[in-house]
Amino acid sequence: MKNEKVQELIEMINNMETKDKLRLGVCMSSSSYTKLKYNKAHIHSIFDNKLKKIDNEYLVSYINMRKYPILTFAMAKIMEMTEQEQNQVALYLVNALCNTNETKK
Repeated sequence: MKNEKVQELIEMINNMETKDKLRLGVCMSSSSYTKLKYNKAHIHSIFDNKLKKIDNEYLVSYINMRKYPILTFAMAKIMEMTEQEQNQVALYLVNALCNTNETKK
């Protein structure tokens, strides 16, 4: 990935806690502003199920994005990206969360 925008966002994602990464995945996969070529419903269910396992607040309430300014900022960056860049970020996020056994904060 040679694109600077993608690299910067991936660095930001790497610095997030696991819960925030999952919340970002849920937001990306449920947003009508992202043009993912992957099955958004399937990706959403993966992130949703993982987040339900580690975040009790998510189980009982709707995600209020105003509580998470880093996610709002990341989503704004994602919406500015091309379809190819969005798919690179989505694939990175899926691989980062699904191929590791991260269950910390």
